[in-house]
Amino acid sequence: MKKSTSTVKLKEKILPGLFITLLILFTELVIQIADIKAYILPKPSRVIGRLIEDRDVLWGHTVTTIQEALLGFVIAIVLAVIISVIMNRYKLLKLIFYPVLVISQTVPIIALAPLFLVWFGFGILTKVVVVVIVCFFPIVVSLVEGLAVVDQDMINLMKSLKAKPLDVFLKVQVPAVMPAFFSGLKIAVTYSIMGAVIAEWLGAQSGLGIYMTRAMNSFKADALFADIVIVVVVSVSLFRIIDFAGKKLMPWHKGE
Repeated sequence: MKKSTSTVKLKEKILPGLFITLLILFTELVIQIADIKAYILPKPSRVIGRLIEDRDVLWGHTVTTIQEALLGFVIAIVLAVIISVIMNRYKLLKLIFYPVLVISQTVPIIALAPLFLVWFGFGILTKVVVVVIVCFFPIVVSLVEGLAVVDQDMINLMKSLKAKPLDVFLKVQVPAVMPAFFSGLKIAVTYSIMGAVIAEWLGAQSGLGIYMTRAMNSFKADALFADIVIVVVVSVSLFRIIDFAGKKLMPWHKGE
């Protein structure tokens, strides 16, 4: 049984990487045969070459974007936890504000970003605000929905044992809501990089978004794809970190 499980895990790690490698080689071959111009679709080898050539510049932009994304992500977590706990405690507030949260997500962030530039300027604050807005919703929804389905019998049992509200929250509600919480975190952390890049498009001194804008304006498709590769790698890496943390903090949860 252990051997079978380890084989499955090995396949899960190898097969995606093998598929991506074959896809890259196939793309390289198709572009070569079809003689597609580099400014339309660059060869993967050319993109890799750009990554190596601009590694120092790209590293500086990547650090900036990660800083903005993580700062906004952490603030979004704090706000989401506070607001979801309040809405769970006071049902009237949930009834009033939950629909407003849903409606707020129908407004395209790209439409609001220029206003944030006017309000907060071209500094890091604008980028952090955009990231907070992008990350906040999936976290707060996962928490609100998770708290709503906590086993009421367990809560009643704790109350019958004269447990304090804080004990009920920490010993019953928190463990029960953790799977939903980490599901929201995994969605939000990938959004955080996207949010930072979108904010940087509109004006920044540094960041993957500004590098991407410069690449598009100069028709350097290889630089554009190199930037995209970094965005994907960073997003997947952050997703994996949150997933790993969830497994360590929730050993009882088989779904993780």
